[in-house]
Amino acid sequence: MSSIQPSADPGGEATAGAGAGTPLGTPGTSHRAPRRRPSTARAVAVLVLVAVAAAVPLLGPSAALSGTGEAEAPGTAGITFLRAVMFAALCVQLGEVYATRLARRVPGAPLDRAPRSWSTYAAVAGTVAALGLASVVATGNLVPHQLSDMDIGGLYASRDGRLALLEVNAFIVALLCSRSRRPSTAALPLAAVIVAEALRAHPPVEDTPLVGSGLTLVHLTCGVLWAGGLLQVLRMLRLWRTSAPEAGAAVLGLYARVAAVLLAAITVTGVCSTLRRMPPSTVIDQLAETAYGRTLLAKVLIVVAVAVLALLARRRLRRSADPVSAYSPARGEVIALGVVVAVSALLTALPLPIRW
Repeated sequence: MSSIQPSADPGGEATAGAGAGTPLGTPGTSHRAPRRRPSTARAVAVLVLVAVAAAVPLLGPSAALSGTGEAEAPGTAGITFLRAVMFAALCVQLGEVYATRLARRVPGAPLDRAPRSWSTYAAVAGTVAALGLASVVATGNLVPHQLSDMDIGGLYASRDGRLALLEVNAFIVALLCSRSRRPSTAALPLAAVIVAEALRAHPPVEDTPLVGSGLTLVHLTCGVLWAGGLLQVLRMLRLWRTSAPEAGAAVLGLYARVAAVLLAAITVTGVCSTLRRMPPSTVIDQLAETAYGRTLLAKVLIVVAVAVLALLARRRLRRSADPVSAYSPARGEVIALGVVVAVSALLTALPLPIRW
């Protein structure tokens, strides 16, 4: 994901405040709970963002390719949807592990009343998405219309096939881990999925493929922790809004500090990946004239909006008498990050830019 900036790209992908610590309230300080009934304008904004994220796989490919002269590969919309589901599954599962680790560092955090885990559902969704992507590889990167179209045994004979099988198996193991007494062990198989995605994105025929895979590995990891971590931290903050608001704000503050580092890593790796695929002298032209460039530009603009929301959340964390008020801009941030995830998935399905 070129940036779940995440990202300058999934993606990516500064969250509830790239940066700064959280001042805990002094004794006697009142903490207002996040408002349960959002204003009409806010509700409409949320619905619009969700609709955009859902429409990206359906309308994104044709919109990005329009007028570029580039041909749309078979099944681009379906592949975009499956990869978006897979990225989202990674975010949810790794985000829960990451946020729980942060919460354990906060004295008095009521971990016995943590939000209900979504990891099992995410693992099932990730497994189904990975199976769908493997079926495409088994059909020669075409959309299968019947079982006889797929060469399942052929998956073991190709690099892409083996990577697809690795992702399927990793999600199945993550599902088993999520149902075990130590759900955090799911981080290991999920890390294998990220490695597989990094290798898949840079085949051996590419110049310096290991460099590209390394950049994607860092980019995708940081993007997943950024988006998934924020989602889980906000779930904690909402659940503890009345019983332990100081603990929720403290977890958000810890997350914010690391988010600054994640955003920096996403930005650097996103820029480097872009320059590897678009020589500096051609970047401006390709951002306007190629599907990949247009989608990348859209992702960057969304990430800028995410950064603005992150700065607002950081400001409230540091200066507001009620740090829990950072919940509102952070919630908008995580919704926008969902759109970034979808756009990042689209990037992986579009033809790569031409190196002029």
